[in-house]
Amino acid sequence: MHLYLHIPFCRRACHYCDFHFSTNLTMKSTVVEAINREIELQANYLSNKELQTIYFGGGTPSLLNINELYDTFKTIKKYYTFSEDIEITLEANPDDITKERLSILQRFGFNRLSIGIQSFNDHHLKKLNRIHNASQAEECVKLAQDMGFENITIDLIYAIPYENHHIWKNDLERALNLNVPHISSYCLTIEEKTVFGKWLQLNKIPPVNEDFASEQFRILVDTLESAGYEQYEISNFCRDNKYSRHNSSYWQRHEYLGVGPSAHSYNGNSRQYNVANNTSYLKAIHLGQVPADYELLSKEEKINDYILTGLRTKWGCNINEIEKMVGSKWQIANQAVLNKYLTSKLLQLNNQTLTLTRQGKLFADRIASDLFLI
Repeated sequence: MHLYLHIPFCRRACHYCDFHFSTNLTMKSTVVEAINREIELQANYLSNKELQTIYFGGGTPSLLNINELYDTFKTIKKYYTFSEDIEITLEANPDDITKERLSILQRFGFNRLSIGIQSFNDHHLKKLNRIHNASQAEECVKLAQDMGFENITIDLIYAIPYENHHIWKNDLERALNLNVPHISSYCLTIEEKTVFGKWLQLNKIPPVNEDFASEQFRILVDTLESAGYEQYEISNFCRDNKYSRHNSSYWQRHEYLGVGPSAHSYNGNSRQYNVANNTSYLKAIHLGQVPADYELLSKEEKINDYILTGLRTKWGCNINEIEKMVGSKWQIANQAVLNKYLTSKLLQLNNQTLTLTRQGKLFADRIASDLFLI
């Protein structure tokens, strides 16, 4: 079983970010108290009480102080046991990583850091409205390694507009020099409600160039594979099987509980979506209610979820599994669509398992939607 905690606070709003967060930190302790109360209210959500992974996401959970962490772990341990090899991840910004902070995290059992670097170029960092600079990005990773953190992943963003690919290639070179076991890299997307989204409407920035983004994705895959990284999910690369066990649980449809404003949960039969508003969240928790919308999944929705997430991973989608879920000959019914993508070498089929080719990964959502049950 898996637990996700959404800490909805940041010191500064990044221009691209569409996640739920607030830059007003005055309510942070109050919201953390409510999250702990939600853990109590949701104590029976997961059928198995042994946690394999815990993930502190956000927002910026590296803003949590020692007392907030103590209360949260105390609450978690009241209702769950930890597996012997539990993975406990904290998302952190480079500017929050200090020797003292890392020592505190180790004391609580954190054994994996997800560091939001995004770029090693100061100009791009300013454009994204990040607080840290390139030097801090490198120094914080080295400090964490010196303190004994071996399981580190860094986030990078590609397709940031520029006249050529020089900055992106340099970002990847500096990332490789850090010798971290895991790298997550995401294409810049411009969401309507973000600063970039508003600037796009005002023609202050150009839209993301798809050809430019595709070429940077190719450079990403070529560079990391040449350096010994395995692309086990479209945006995720690792060495030595250092997969994100928590995120892999999502892609492999394991049960998980998400607590905090805007967090999602899945129990195999339904999903629930917490309200993405701190004030509304606090009011509901104060009344002893979980402020969530519930969605009972139909057979078709379960299968579509499997296709959408499975195709993104190296494990792919097993046709026998799909037909077991459908209760009919899914492959025969979809043979024309399958043949189109197999012939164009966007899909491949081995041992009854469908996986995307490298070129197919550029069209993952389109391919998945063409295979959905309607």
